[in-house]
Amino acid sequence: MCIFLQLLNSTHQIVPLISLGAFLNFFSFLFFFIIRRRIMVMDIQNKFRLAIGTMKDQASIGKAMMYHQQHDGFSNIEIAILHATSHGNGTIDDKYMHEILFHVSNSKGSIPFLAERISRRLCKTKDNLVALKTLVLIHRLLRGGNRSFEQELCKAYVSGHLQISIRYCVTNNFSNPLICFLHNYASYLEERMSWLINQAGKLEPIMSKGLEFRRYDEKSFDMAFRILPKCQILIDKVLECSPYDILRSNNHSLAHVAMSNTLRESFQVYMTFCEGIEALVNMFFDLESSARGLACEILKKSCIQTQKLHDLYQTCKKVVENKNLEYPFVQIISMNHIMALDQFGCEQNKVEASKEVDLEVRAKERKKDEEKIYVNFSTTPTLFSWTLETKISKVWVVFEDELVPKESQILPTQQKVGVLMSSSI
Repeated sequence: MCIFLQLLNSTHQIVPLISLGAFLNFFSFLFFFIIRRRIMVMDIQNKFRLAIGTMKDQASIGKAMMYHQQHDGFSNIEIAILHATSHGNGTIDDKYMHEILFHVSNSKGSIPFLAERISRRLCKTKDNLVALKTLVLIHRLLRGGNRSFEQELCKAYVSGHLQISIRYCVTNNFSNPLICFLHNYASYLEERMSWLINQAGKLEPIMSKGLEFRRYDEKSFDMAFRILPKCQILIDKVLECSPYDILRSNNHSLAHVAMSNTLRESFQVYMTFCEGIEALVNMFFDLESSARGLACEILKKSCIQTQKLHDLYQTCKKVVENKNLEYPFVQIISMNHIMALDQFGCEQNKVEASKEVDLEVRAKERKKDEEKIYVNFSTTPTLFSWTLETKISKVWVVFEDELVPKESQILPTQQKVGVLMSSSI
C-alpha cells in the first residue's frame, strides 16, 4: 500500500514512462491482492474462532460430565444442548434433538432445567453462529415435541425460565446482516410462544377465556376480533425477517433453515388470517358504528400486509434454498374495496342517526298530544257536576208476586209522602 502511495505521489515521473493500460493492470492487480489478503485474514479469524470455540465446548461438556457423575441430575440434557449449539459450522444434527427430547420425556420436571440451560447458553455467548443455533434449537423444540411438551415450554417462557432476547445485539453493530436477522428472528420466536400446534397439526393462538358475546355468533366474533389481530401481529414479525440478510450472511445455511421454519408456519397463519377476514366481512353490516370503525382499521392493515406478504413469498421462492415449501396464493386486498365499505358504513350510520332523530321527534310529539288530551279531560265537567231533573210517577207498579197493600197497612210516613207528591203535582 505504501508503494502504491509513493507511485501516486510521483505520477509526474511515471506517467510519461508507462502507458495507461499498464497502470490499470497494476491497479487491478493491487486491488485483487488486497481483497485476497482480507479474505485470507477472515479465514484465519474464522479458523481461530472455531478453534477457541471448540475448546470452550469441550471444556463445558467435560464440566457437565463431571457434574453428572457426582450428581445424578439433568446433566445429560445440558450435554445434548452443548453438542447441538456447538461452534462448528453447519446445521443442528437431528441426533442431538432426539437426545434432548428423550431425556426430557424420561425426566420428570426437567423442562424448567432445559429452559434455563438454553437461556444461559444464549445469554453468555457472543458468537453469532452459536446464538443462531440456539434460536433454531428453540424453534425446533417447539415444532418437534408433543403438545404437552410445547405447552410446558411456553409456560417456562411465561414464568421467565426461558429467555429468548439477545442482549449483546443491543450494543453490537446492526449493520451486520446476521445481527439484524438474529434480532428479528428472536422477536418472531417471542411472539411464537403465544401460539400452539393443535391436534390437527395446525398452528393456533393461545386464547384466554373472555367475555361471552350474546348479540353475535361467538365463534365468528372471536375469529374476527380476537384471532385475526393476533395473526396480523405474527405476520408482522414474519415480514421483519428479511431474506436479503440471509444472502449476505456468512452462515447462510443455518439462516436458511431458520427462515424455512418461519415460512412454513406463516403459511398456516395466513390460512387462519383469510378465515378471519371472511368472518369480518360477513358480519360487517351487522356491526354497530364503533365496532364497524375497528373492523375498517383491521381491514386497512390487512391490505398493507397482504401486499408485503405477497412480495416476501415471491422473493423467498428465489432466495430460500428449500424446494419442499408449498407457498400459498396470497390474495391481495384492495384498498378501494375497504374504502367502499367504510363509505357505505358512514352512510349507514347517517341513516341510523336520522332514524333515531325521527323516533325522538315522534316520541316528543306523542308526549305533547297526550298532555293536551289530559288537559281537555281536566277542563270538561264531571258526570256528578251535571244537574239532572227527575220526575216521580204517581202510578204504583204492581208485580205479580206482590199484593196491593190495604189502607190500614200503609204507614203514616207513607201517607205524608203521598200528600206531598199530590200537592206538588
